[in-house]
Amino acid sequence: MSSTESQGLTTDIAGLQQLAGRHAGYTEWELMEQSRVNLFADATDDHQYIHVDPEKAKESPFGGTIAHGYLTLSLVASVLGKLVRVTDARTGVNYGLDRVRFPAPLPVGARWRGGAELLEVTEVPGGVQLKVRVTVEVEGSERPAMVADALVRMYT
Repeated sequence: MSSTESQGLTTDIAGLQQLAGRHAGYTEWELMEQSRVNLFADATDDHQYIHVDPEKAKESPFGGTIAHGYLTLSLVASVLGKLVRVTDARTGVNYGLDRVRFPAPLPVGARWRGGAELLEVTEVPGGVQLKVRVTVEVEGSERPAMVADALVRMYT
């Protein structure tokens, strides 16, 4: 049985095909904090000043620190977990990405939210593969911070 909730899509594997082409909605707005950016910098050893030095970053084209592109990309997992729920999937795994773009920065101190659109559902051995377009929007920005076509495999 498939149903569309106000925030996301919930279905079983059999119902996924019927939801292809549907937008799953948006997550709640969240604040991008410097502490999160700093933790990501430490985890990835990417300490470029535009991410971790608020004073020096004021002189950059961004006017302050911004989240790493790969930090913004890593939000895909959280967005999908909140917006696409498959009730009978034993497990879901990241299978890759078809396309990723970063049209605008995600500034520290800005609020962001994720959106998801289920583009395709394809049968694979043991389950299905979803192609989901995930967008990270920045409040007040005309352009999104990230648009990615994520591939997720759901296994029964």
